[in-house]
Amino acid sequence: MKYDLIVLGSGPGGYVAAIRASQLGMKVAVVEKAELGGVCLNWGCIPTKALLKSAQVFEYLKHAGDYGVATGGEPSASLKDMVKRSRGVAADMSKGIQYLFKKNKIEHIAGQGRVLPGKKISVRDDGGKTTEYEANHILIATGARSRQLEHLKQDGEKVIGYREAMVLEKQPASMVVVGSGAIGTEFAWFYNAIGTRVTLIEFLPHIVPLEDEEVSKQLGRSFKKAGIRVMTGSSVESADTSGKQCKVVVKTKKGEETIETDLVLSAVGITPNTEGIGLEETGIRTEKGRIRVDEFYRTNVDGYYAIGDVTEGQALAHVASAEGIVCVEKMAGMSPSPIDYNNIPACTYCSPEVASVGYTEQAAREAGFEIKTGKFPFSASGKASAAGHKEGFVKVIFDTKYGELLGVHMIGANVTEMIAGAVVARKLETTAHEMIKSVHPHPTMSEAIMEAAAAAYNEVIHI
Repeated sequence: MKYDLIVLGSGPGGYVAAIRASQLGMKVAVVEKAELGGVCLNWGCIPTKALLKSAQVFEYLKHAGDYGVATGGEPSASLKDMVKRSRGVAADMSKGIQYLFKKNKIEHIAGQGRVLPGKKISVRDDGGKTTEYEANHILIATGARSRQLEHLKQDGEKVIGYREAMVLEKQPASMVVVGSGAIGTEFAWFYNAIGTRVTLIEFLPHIVPLEDEEVSKQLGRSFKKAGIRVMTGSSVESADTSGKQCKVVVKTKKGEETIETDLVLSAVGITPNTEGIGLEETGIRTEKGRIRVDEFYRTNVDGYYAIGDVTEGQALAHVASAEGIVCVEKMAGMSPSPIDYNNIPACTYCSPEVASVGYTEQAAREAGFEIKTGKFPFSASGKASAAGHKEGFVKVIFDTKYGELLGVHMIGANVTEMIAGAVVARKLETTAHEMIKSVHPHPTMSEAIMEAAAAAYNEVIHI
């Protein structure tokens, strides 16, 4: 059976690439062993946001009196019902991918795929039958899984990964979260919000360590205020799971400390799914477990491509989707521009939310820029005050010489919805003057971007 393109994996990289290829007139098939939509739709981005929304509603109810609303008693959180809603949202989204495949005449081949030499893929179905398929182009988009630490082995019971954290049958009284990237930070906030005692452990000096330092410090303060114990500059040395509770030995600046907890969530990054998919036999080059590709995602073997978490770069759903589109447009003979990886937005959906794009202040200085920075606190925003969300700020970074927008960093309510404007501004090479003179609507949270730009040039009005 011959296709123009076969995609191995149906996550946000694979299914988007398949749809774009179909739009460009290709005959496309997608090999997927599990649910359509991959980890993002089924076990990542979407179901976690559903859980976080449930916790946010619970938080609103607890503070309803602050808004002049009487609820008639103390609200209670049901983890079981929150999980049920989350799984329902994920299932609906996966069905949506089925609809899109049908609409775009994309064939779904169910089973375990393995690339073969000669632009072929073998697929083993649930019954053990193996079938070979051939294509002009083969795109690997197999994603990644939770990274395992040797001294913190996940057993699925007392030491868990993000998958188990999404579907716990019983709410733990206490939890230790190891790693404060987006996954660890979001789960730490979620479980703390519904009443679990949470300790968040980060090896580096600040939580969300890839963010601008001022944002990281602000989130640390917000988490501590919310009741989360934050331990930075600390590392988990071991975890004893033999007893009723898990005993976690943590090395800190002051020495070792043992924490007894019901559960440990290991959120220390991801491992690409590159084993057992035929890379060695096909001759596809890898480095440190990731597939080597060029700027258009071509591997060293003609006709084979790779995108998303199996390659170098940010492990983000929107990055994989963008890579998929660029990849298939190039193979279709178009002239797409390579992706600018310094203009990729990053979002963390805890409360307050975190969103950023471009250089941090430290990175801008290290890159040799002379910079101007401006910051506007949401405590000075009328909309933030009216909404009851005054935590956080917007910080902007400009190149002094040309007024070029180098970076935007936000922490506060709904900032993940605001960051796209900054991405477009950087894409269009917008200057500080243009941002300051662009009239923003009032009252809105987004006014803070204009005010922060004005602050960088001593023109700010409201602080």
